[in-house]
Amino acid sequence: MKITFYGQNTLLIQIGDIHVLVDPFISGNPLSKDTIDIHDIKADYILLTHAHQDHVLDAESIAKRNNATIVSNYEIAMHYQNMGIEVHPMNHGGTWSFEFGKVKYVNAIHTSSFADGTYGGQPGGFIIEGEHKTVYIAGDTALTMDMKLIPLTHTLDLAILPIGDNFTMGVDDAIIASDFVECDKVLGVHYNTFGYIEINKEEAIQKFFKKNKDLMLLEIGGSIEL
Repeated sequence: MKITFYGQNTLLIQIGDIHVLVDPFISGNPLSKDTIDIHDIKADYILLTHAHQDHVLDAESIAKRNNATIVSNYEIAMHYQNMGIEVHPMNHGGTWSFEFGKVKYVNAIHTSSFADGTYGGQPGGFIIEGEHKTVYIAGDTALTMDMKLIPLTHTLDLAILPIGDNFTMGVDDAIIASDFVECDKVLGVHYNTFGYIEINKEEAIQKFFKKNKDLMLLEIGGSIEL
């Protein structure tokens, strides 16, 4: 399993020959728009955690160009189905087996609406199982006790957590979240894209290190393999 970071919460996960894109926000991201060309991105599936513009901006264009299937909550799925895009609706607690592996839609505490104010259902996160690896994508969320449910059914190889604060968890809460999900290997997302969520990267890495945890902060376009 290869995971590539495209800024904010945008990730491309390669599982075998399948490309799973998460929360595509590239063309409007000042940190990625000049270095990443959305026309070069291959996607078989697009997973959307919620409807905010900094998570769905490029979903329509990438999905139509790749004939990709959008996976999200029911309301978001219907929004894109009405555009003629193939979708797979899910809701909290549900699991589905796709060709690349299993996906479970789990709770997140946040809000969810499209840029025009249209209701985007309830926000969520994803647990993805593929190639004998298990990854938790928290999406935009506060620290929540529901995270303690995850290790009851899944042993995580990686937790992908927001760390930018203000709109989501910050670094300190993300450390607690990693305890709750029982995963000390963390990929930080949702930081430094704009002023409200700017962080000190070295300080964040050191805070995790002092708790015997590994916080990875990838450069845009950077990848890790599990």
